Amino acid sequence: MIKLETVNELTLKVTSTGFNSLFVKAGAFIAGENSGAKNYTFEKVLLGPQNNIGQALLGQLARRVTGENMPLMKANLNGDSVTYYASYGRHVVIYHLQQGETVSVESENILAFTPDCDYSVRFIGVGVLSQKGLATSTLTARGPEAYVAVLTDGNPIVVSNVESRSTISVDPDAVICWMGRGNCDPRVAADVSWKTFIGQSSGESYQFEWSGHDAVTILIQPSERRGGVSISMD
Repeated sequence: MIKLETVNELTLKVTSTGFNSLFVKAGAFIAGENSGAKNYTFEKVLLGPQNNIGQALLGQLARRVTGENMPLMKANLNGDSVTYYASYGRHVVIYHLQQGETVSVESENILAFTPDCDYSVRFIGVGVLSQKGLATSTLTARGPEAYVAVLTDGNPIVVSNVESRSTISVDPDAVICWMGRGNCDPRVAADVSWKTFIGQSSGESYQFEWSGHDAVTILIQPSERRGGVSISMD
Protein backbone atom coordinates (compact mmCIF):
# COMPACT_ATOMS: atom_id res chain seq x y z
CA MET A 1 0.00 0.00 0.00
CA ILE A 2 1.19 3.51 -0.78
CA LYS A 3 -0.15 6.86 0.41
CA LEU A 4 0.64 10.35 -0.91
CA GLU A 5 -0.02 13.52 1.07
CA THR A 6 1.34 17.07 1.36
CA VAL A 7 3.31 18.68 4.17
CA ASN A 8 3.00 22.46 4.56
CA GLU A 9 1.75 22.64 0.94
CA LEU A 10 5.34 22.51 -0.39
CA THR A 11 6.43 18.92 0.19
CA LEU A 12 5.17 15.53 -0.96
CA LYS A 13 5.13 12.85 1.75
CA VAL A 14 5.01 9.23 0.58
CA THR A 15 4.16 6.52 3.09
CA SER A 16 4.91 3.02 1.84
CA THR A 17 3.70 -0.19 3.49
CA GLY A 18 5.38 -3.22 1.97
CA PHE A 19 6.95 -3.22 -1.48
CA ASN A 20 5.97 -0.34 -3.78
CA SER A 21 7.42 1.92 -6.44
CA LEU A 22 6.94 5.51 -7.56
CA PHE A 23 7.98 7.60 -10.56
CA VAL A 24 9.39 10.95 -9.42
CA LYS A 25 10.96 14.03 -11.00
CA ALA A 26 14.70 13.39 -10.99
CA GLY A 27 16.46 15.00 -8.03
CA ALA A 28 13.24 15.69 -6.09
CA PHE A 29 14.07 13.48 -3.07
CA ILE A 30 14.84 15.53 0.06
CA ALA A 31 14.54 13.11 3.03
CA GLY A 32 13.44 9.67 4.18
CA GLU A 33 13.09 7.46 7.24
CA ASN A 34 12.55 3.77 8.05
CA SER A 35 13.41 1.18 10.67
CA GLY A 36 16.80 -0.51 10.39
CA ALA A 37 18.98 -0.14 7.29
CA LYS A 38 17.71 2.10 4.52
CA ASN A 39 15.25 0.10 2.43
CA TYR A 40 14.56 2.44 -0.48
CA THR A 41 16.65 3.12 -3.57
CA PHE A 42 16.46 5.32 -6.67
CA GLU A 43 17.26 4.55 -10.28
CA LYS A 44 17.23 6.66 -13.43
CA VAL A 45 14.42 6.00 -15.88
CA LEU A 46 16.19 5.94 -19.24
CA LEU A 47 13.30 5.60 -21.71
CA GLY A 48 10.04 6.14 -19.89
CA PRO A 49 7.62 4.71 -17.35
CA GLN A 50 6.02 2.29 -19.82
CA ASN A 51 6.62 -1.40 -19.11
CA ASN A 52 6.78 -2.35 -22.79
CA ILE A 53 10.14 -1.50 -24.44
CA GLY A 54 8.46 -0.61 -27.75
CA GLN A 55 6.04 1.76 -26.06
CA ALA A 56 8.89 3.25 -24.04
CA LEU A 57 10.90 4.00 -27.19
CA LEU A 58 7.91 5.58 -28.93
CA GLY A 59 7.12 7.55 -25.80
CA GLN A 60 10.68 8.84 -25.57
CA LEU A 61 10.55 10.00 -29.19
CA ALA A 62 7.16 11.68 -28.70
CA ARG A 63 8.36 13.52 -25.59
CA ARG A 64 11.45 14.85 -27.36
CA VAL A 65 9.52 15.96 -30.44
CA THR A 66 6.78 17.72 -28.45
CA GLY A 67 8.99 19.25 -25.75
CA GLU A 68 7.21 17.17 -23.09
CA ASN A 69 10.40 15.36 -22.13
CA MET A 70 10.94 15.08 -18.40
CA PRO A 71 13.82 13.56 -16.41
CA LEU A 72 12.39 10.80 -14.21
CA MET A 73 13.71 8.50 -11.55
CA LYS A 74 12.06 5.42 -10.07
CA ALA A 75 11.84 5.12 -6.30
CA ASN A 76 11.95 1.48 -5.20
CA LEU A 77 10.32 1.29 -1.77
CA ASN A 78 11.31 -2.11 -0.37
CA GLY A 79 9.45 -2.19 2.92
CA ASP A 80 7.80 0.24 5.33
CA SER A 81 9.19 3.76 4.88
CA VAL A 82 8.37 7.44 4.66
CA THR A 83 10.07 9.56 1.97
CA TYR A 84 9.77 13.25 1.11
CA TYR A 85 10.01 15.08 -2.23
CA ALA A 86 9.97 18.73 -3.30
CA SER A 87 11.03 21.05 -6.12
CA TYR A 88 12.36 24.57 -5.48
CA GLY A 89 9.68 25.49 -2.95
CA ARG A 90 6.82 25.07 -5.41
CA HIS A 91 3.38 24.11 -4.12
CA VAL A 92 2.32 20.47 -4.38
CA VAL A 93 -1.19 19.26 -5.23
CA ILE A 94 -2.15 15.57 -5.12
CA TYR A 95 -4.92 13.81 -7.04
CA HIS A 96 -6.21 10.30 -6.39
CA LEU A 97 -7.64 9.35 -9.77
CA GLN A 98 -10.64 7.07 -10.10
CA GLN A 99 -10.57 4.12 -12.50
CA GLY A 100 -10.55 5.44 -16.08
CA GLU A 101 -10.12 9.08 -15.02
CA THR A 102 -7.50 11.10 -16.91
CA VAL A 103 -5.37 14.10 -15.98
CA SER A 104 -3.61 16.11 -18.71
CA VAL A 105 -0.64 18.05 -17.37
CA GLU A 106 2.42 19.98 -18.52
CA SER A 107 5.47 17.71 -18.06
CA GLU A 108 7.36 20.40 -16.14
CA ASN A 109 4.56 20.38 -13.54
CA ILE A 110 4.72 16.65 -12.80
CA LEU A 111 6.35 15.83 -9.46
CA ALA A 112 5.38 12.16 -9.05
CA PHE A 113 2.93 9.45 -10.05
CA THR A 114 2.32 5.81 -9.19
CA PRO A 115 2.62 2.81 -11.56
CA ASP A 116 -1.20 2.50 -11.50
CA CYS A 117 -1.17 5.48 -13.92
CA ASP A 118 -0.72 4.90 -17.65
CA TYR A 119 1.54 7.65 -19.08
CA SER A 120 1.46 9.00 -22.65
CA VAL A 121 1.98 12.17 -24.69
CA ARG A 122 -0.53 13.51 -27.20
CA PHE A 123 -1.14 16.57 -29.34
CA ILE A 124 -4.14 18.79 -28.64
CA GLY A 125 -3.62 21.20 -31.53
CA VAL A 126 -1.19 22.64 -34.04
CA GLY A 127 1.09 25.58 -33.39
CA VAL A 128 2.97 27.07 -30.48
CA LEU A 129 0.80 29.27 -28.29
CA SER A 130 2.37 28.68 -24.92
CA GLN A 131 5.86 27.96 -23.69
CA LYS A 132 5.32 24.22 -23.98
CA GLY A 133 3.32 24.29 -27.20
CA LEU A 134 0.13 22.33 -27.76
CA ALA A 135 1.14 18.88 -26.60
CA THR A 136 0.31 17.49 -23.20
CA SER A 137 1.35 14.63 -20.97
CA THR A 138 -1.53 12.34 -20.01
CA LEU A 139 -1.91 10.09 -16.98
CA THR A 140 -4.87 7.70 -16.88
CA ALA A 141 -5.86 5.60 -13.86
CA ARG A 142 -5.89 1.86 -14.46
CA GLY A 143 -5.65 0.72 -10.83
CA PRO A 144 -6.86 1.63 -7.32
CA GLU A 145 -3.62 3.36 -6.30
CA ALA A 146 -3.45 5.88 -9.14
CA TYR A 147 -1.94 8.99 -7.56
CA VAL A 148 -0.53 12.06 -9.33
CA ALA A 149 1.36 14.90 -7.60
CA VAL A 150 1.73 18.14 -9.56
CA LEU A 151 3.68 21.35 -8.96
CA THR A 152 2.36 24.91 -9.12
CA ASP A 153 3.92 28.35 -8.72
CA GLY A 154 1.91 29.59 -5.76
CA ASN A 155 -1.43 28.40 -4.39
CA PRO A 156 -3.57 27.33 -7.34
CA ILE A 157 -7.27 27.77 -7.94
CA VAL A 158 -9.65 25.11 -9.21
CA VAL A 159 -12.29 25.88 -11.85
CA SER A 160 -14.90 23.26 -12.76
CA ASN A 161 -18.01 23.06 -14.91
CA VAL A 162 -18.93 19.50 -13.92
CA GLU A 163 -22.12 20.77 -12.26
CA SER A 164 -22.65 24.19 -13.82
CA ARG A 165 -21.86 23.16 -17.42
CA SER A 166 -20.59 26.68 -18.02
CA THR A 167 -18.03 27.73 -20.66
CA ILE A 168 -14.51 28.12 -19.28
CA SER A 169 -11.64 30.10 -20.86
CA VAL A 170 -8.11 29.92 -19.48
CA ASP A 171 -4.73 31.39 -20.40
CA PRO A 172 -2.60 28.46 -21.71
CA ASP A 173 0.43 29.74 -19.80
CA ALA A 174 -1.43 29.55 -16.47
CA VAL A 175 -2.90 26.06 -16.90
CA ILE A 176 -1.34 23.29 -14.80
CA CYS A 177 -3.66 20.44 -15.68
CA TRP A 178 -7.24 19.43 -16.44
CA MET A 179 -9.16 16.31 -15.49
CA GLY A 180 -12.18 14.43 -16.74
CA ARG A 181 -13.34 11.28 -18.45
CA GLY A 182 -13.02 10.61 -22.15
CA ASN A 183 -11.82 13.39 -24.45
CA CYS A 184 -12.09 16.65 -22.51
CA ASP A 185 -9.31 18.52 -24.32
CA PRO A 186 -9.85 22.26 -24.87
CA ARG A 187 -10.21 24.01 -28.16
CA VAL A 188 -7.88 26.92 -28.92
CA ALA A 189 -9.82 30.17 -29.15
CA ALA A 190 -8.04 33.02 -30.97
CA ASP A 191 -8.96 36.66 -30.56
CA VAL A 192 -6.83 38.28 -33.27
CA SER A 193 -7.90 41.45 -35.11
CA TRP A 194 -6.27 44.28 -37.04
CA LYS A 195 -5.38 45.93 -33.72
CA THR A 196 -3.09 43.00 -32.94
CA PHE A 197 -0.88 43.92 -35.90
CA ILE A 198 -0.46 47.58 -34.95
CA GLY A 199 0.69 46.92 -31.42
CA GLN A 200 -2.73 47.26 -29.78
CA SER A 201 -3.04 43.66 -28.65
CA SER A 202 -4.53 43.03 -25.21
CA GLY A 203 -1.89 40.38 -24.58
CA GLU A 204 -4.63 37.78 -24.23
CA SER A 205 -5.06 36.78 -27.87
CA TYR A 206 -5.24 33.03 -27.26
CA GLN A 207 -7.12 30.96 -24.70
CA PHE A 208 -7.92 27.36 -23.99
CA GLU A 209 -11.70 27.01 -24.01
CA TRP A 210 -14.02 24.29 -22.74
CA SER A 211 -17.71 24.38 -23.60
CA GLY A 212 -20.59 23.35 -21.37
CA HIS A 213 -20.60 19.95 -23.05
CA ASP A 214 -17.19 19.17 -21.50
CA ALA A 215 -17.31 17.99 -17.90
CA VAL A 216 -13.87 19.17 -16.82
CA THR A 217 -11.98 20.34 -13.74
CA ILE A 218 -9.00 22.66 -14.31
CA LEU A 219 -6.10 23.57 -12.02
CA ILE A 220 -4.69 27.07 -12.61
CA GLN A 221 -1.62 28.66 -11.05
CA PRO A 222 -1.50 32.39 -10.10
CA SER A 223 1.35 33.09 -12.54
CA GLU A 224 2.08 32.64 -16.23
CA ARG A 225 4.93 30.84 -17.93
CA ARG A 226 7.16 32.99 -20.04
CA GLY A 227 6.67 32.38 -23.71
CA GLY A 228 3.72 32.53 -26.06
CA VAL A 229 3.26 34.35 -29.33
CA SER A 230 3.52 38.12 -29.58
CA ILE A 231 2.31 39.75 -32.78
CA SER A 232 2.67 43.50 -33.21
CA MET A 233 3.88 46.23 -35.53
CA ASP A 234 5.89 49.30 -34.44
